[in-house]
Amino acid sequence: MQKYIIIVAGGTGTRMNNAVPKQFIELKGKPVLMHTLEKFFNAIPEIKIILVLADQLNDEWGILCKKYNFTIPLTLTNGGETRYQSVKNGLALVPENCIVGVHDAARPLITEQLIINLFETAKQKGNACPAIPVTETIREVIDGNNRSVDRTNYFIIQTPQCFHSSLLKKAFLKPYQSTFTDDASVLEAMGEKINLIEGDRENIKITTSQDLIIAEALLER
Repeated sequence: MQKYIIIVAGGTGTRMNNAVPKQFIELKGKPVLMHTLEKFFNAIPEIKIILVLADQLNDEWGILCKKYNFTIPLTLTNGGETRYQSVKNGLALVPENCIVGVHDAARPLITEQLIINLFETAKQKGNACPAIPVTETIREVIDGNNRSVDRTNYFIIQTPQCFHSSLLKKAFLKPYQSTFTDDASVLEAMGEKINLIEGDRENIKITTSQDLIIAEALLER
């Protein structure tokens, strides 16, 4: 089956307190986004890449591609006001009978092996989502009261999340809900079981300046 990946880079990264969007910040010699795109191209060279980018960033992306001689083939489409809409815009370019993944542009440390594992599991089971167990103590807070909960029942969810495209396209026909925090939650709302596979603790999402420092350290190692 043909494989597609939707890279969601529609945000402007305001939490970084940086004039440069987080996906364009330089990390070990090139923008974060280029690291991310290279991981998928290297893991699955025949993969079809769809980059969802905020409309106002298109010109800047073109300038960066020339500056860094970045030539990985991809299809560019505009982002929406929400992540949900951005993914939906990307899905419009994906055919019915394929495997499609959705990945955060700001996760440049994803491993090629994890990418391969996720696409293969989705091919076999319909979907696959990377997860890592919670290692910190967790307390639930409701209406000002809090209680300890069993952390072994909780996992941190990462991307890429991979799906049979027909299933995901059908799921995204539903109107947006606040409970749609990732793509798996959209599919789950349709009654589908989500298949978790072991993620990678180094597959961090760069959201703050501290995350950038961690990512640089991991790449240097």
